[in-house]
Amino acid sequence: MNLQEKMKALILAAGYATRLYPLTKEYPKPLLKIGERPIIEYIIDKLKTIKEINEIIIVTNSKFISIFKKWQATIQTTKRLSLVDDLTRSNADKRGAVGDIKFVIDKKRIKDDLLVIGGDNIFDGDLNEFVLFAKANKKHPAVGAYDIHDISKAEKYGVMKLNKLNKMVDFQEKSKTPKSTLVAMCLYYFPKGKLGLIKEYLNNKADLPRPSLKYSASFKEGRSKHDATGYYIDWLRKKEPIYAFIFAGRWYDIGHHEFYHEAKEVFVK
Repeated sequence: MNLQEKMKALILAAGYATRLYPLTKEYPKPLLKIGERPIIEYIIDKLKTIKEINEIIIVTNSKFISIFKKWQATIQTTKRLSLVDDLTRSNADKRGAVGDIKFVIDKKRIKDDLLVIGGDNIFDGDLNEFVLFAKANKKHPAVGAYDIHDISKAEKYGVMKLNKLNKMVDFQEKSKTPKSTLVAMCLYYFPKGKLGLIKEYLNNKADLPRPSLKYSASFKEGRSKHDATGYYIDWLRKKEPIYAFIFAGRWYDIGHHEFYHEAKEVFVK
C-alpha cells in the first residue's frame, strides 16, 4: 500500500459491558473517562495522525446511539467521523465484534483497507508504527500484541506465539492453560482484499468447535462467543499469514472494574 491509498478506521463500541455494571448499565464504556477525557478520545487522537485514514467510523447500538451523538457534537477533528447504529438493544441480541465488523463493512460498503480497534483500549504506542509494520507485510492481516508479563492474567485474552519474523504460528483464545504472556490487543489491520473472509467465517461458524462453557454460558441458546474477534483470528491464521506488532509502554483493556480503576490512576495525559 502506498501513501495515496486510503484506509477506514473502525472503532468497536457496540458492546454492553455487563462486567462494568453499574457504571455501564445506562452509559457506554468507551465514553467513560480516564482523567478528564473519555477513553475513545485517546483512540481518536492516535487515529488522527494516520495520513491514510479518510474516515473514522464508530459502531455503537440503538441503546447508546443518542449518547454518542451528543458526544460527537463536542469533537473537532480533520477526519470524517461517522456513527453507525448496529440496530441491537441489549446484550442478549448483540451481534458481537465480528458481526459488527461485517455489519459496518456492508452498511458503509467499505472497499478500502480497514483498521479495527476496540473502543475500550487505551495505550501508549504509536499507531503509525503499527500501520507501517502492517504495510511492510505484503497485504496480510496484522494484529497488535502486548506482553502482559503475567501468565495468570493471560487466560483472559487471546495468547499467541510468533516466529522470528513476527508471523503468528499459534493462537489460543481465552485458554485455561496459556502458553505465553504475549496477548492480542483488540487492534487489527485487514487488507481490503481479505475483507470477504469475515463473511466466510460467519457463514461457516456453525462448523467450528464450540468455545468453553466458562466463556459462553451467558449467551442465549444457539449463539457462541465465536463472535469475539479472537476466534476469528484463530480461524483466519489457518487461511492467511498473520503478523503481530508488539507494542511497548502501557496498555489497558478496560473490561473489568480493576483495569478501569488502574487506568484512571496511572494513564492520565
